[in-house]
Amino acid sequence: MSDELLAVADRVVAMARSGEQVEAVVVRGTDTEIRVYGGEVESLSSAQSQGVGVRVVVDGRQGFAYAGSLDESVIAETLAEARDNATFATVDEFAGLAEPDGVATPIIDLHHPALEALGPEAKVALAIEIERAVRAADARIVGVESAEYADSVAESAVATTTGIRTAGRESTCYVATYALAAEGDDVQTGFGFSVGRDPAELDPARAAAEAAERATRMLGAVQPASGRFTVVLDPWVTAQFLGLIGYTLSGDAVLKGRSLFADRLGDLVASPLLTLIDDPTDPRAFTATDADGEGLAARRNVLIDDGVLTKFVHNAQSARRAGTVSTGNAVRGFRSTPDVGCLALSLRPGTADQAALVAGITDGVLVQEVSGLHSGVNPISGDFSTGAEGIRIRDGQLAEPIREFTIASTLQKMLRDVTAVGSDLQFLPMSASGVSLVVDDLTISGS
Repeated sequence: MSDELLAVADRVVAMARSGEQVEAVVVRGTDTEIRVYGGEVESLSSAQSQGVGVRVVVDGRQGFAYAGSLDESVIAETLAEARDNATFATVDEFAGLAEPDGVATPIIDLHHPALEALGPEAKVALAIEIERAVRAADARIVGVESAEYADSVAESAVATTTGIRTAGRESTCYVATYALAAEGDDVQTGFGFSVGRDPAELDPARAAAEAAERATRMLGAVQPASGRFTVVLDPWVTAQFLGLIGYTLSGDAVLKGRSLFADRLGDLVASPLLTLIDDPTDPRAFTATDADGEGLAARRNVLIDDGVLTKFVHNAQSARRAGTVSTGNAVRGFRSTPDVGCLALSLRPGTADQAALVAGITDGVLVQEVSGLHSGVNPISGDFSTGAEGIRIRDGQLAEPIREFTIASTLQKMLRDVTAVGSDLQFLPMSASGVSLVVDDLTISGS
């Protein structure tokens, strides 16, 4: 099927006029989402989508248009609209399509036919299985707020007059649940999930056990006293912080003065224990891909190496503006022009699991969830403040659960104050994976 989409892209490019750069991005996909309640299907949706995005660059002016159809007459109209839009665009000396850069497209297994072969009954059974396992995990589990199965199968093709021609297919799926635990009037929630590229890789039992543990261990949570503590970030929380840091390492954000790391290439910006990598070529990553949104080969980029800032990520246009080369980090859908973003962030794991990290802390906090993180961060100053919940650490042991407190610091200080990185690398349903992370001297505001 990807060959069919590539043929569509080729036809668009073949219609280019003299002096034009033309790019066609063609996509097709199916997304399924199933929610169950009480062992019955609460909702089931399966949506198919397809479309083409056409970009035209001529004399420094860029025009773009898209359509949700692959009909030949519609595609011709879309190309005409993109040409027309270009006539109204402002001249930009850096406008232009990506060009082949000699980096070989990685050969990675991102599409598993077993997912497409799975019928809806089997998918429903996975959602029911995770709900049943949550309810059976602990006597204090009084309900399941949500239990779901979701999957996506997508194929895409990119072709340009500059010589890019690529196509690929990807499949992903996951099960996820939120458990409700109660003792008296105290009710707490906890989540769990499992991700993969086909259903055989999913582990509903583990996801259910994780949700039940997260919910039950928060029963009896109290608001802690304010203070400064050594904090262990759960992998789920670390991944969310990495997403914020990834935004500040976008070359586009740097060029627009929206990054705290502007003008800091080559500087020691983090603990020497930290190596931050953007690697969409790792098939374990939920957002792995073999090509970026402009059709350039995906590649492994080391952004922070032993604490030293070594690279910003770029697409073709931001790279030209910065006087450098694309890092293969164009992100887009067929309905938009390319933006810049990290594709699959992760930290180089350490050698100790979370239990061992906790054992080395006399007085601290394990943070298992945060809320309002994205709205509470200033990407220019690095200041952040976020609500959180977790468990106190006393003499190397997990103690009482705590909630309704705030963590406040700066991203710069947090990166510098990392004292340990966990070995518990987890691939999550987002563009960053997580590990347990120990951060010294964080301010916690409670009672």
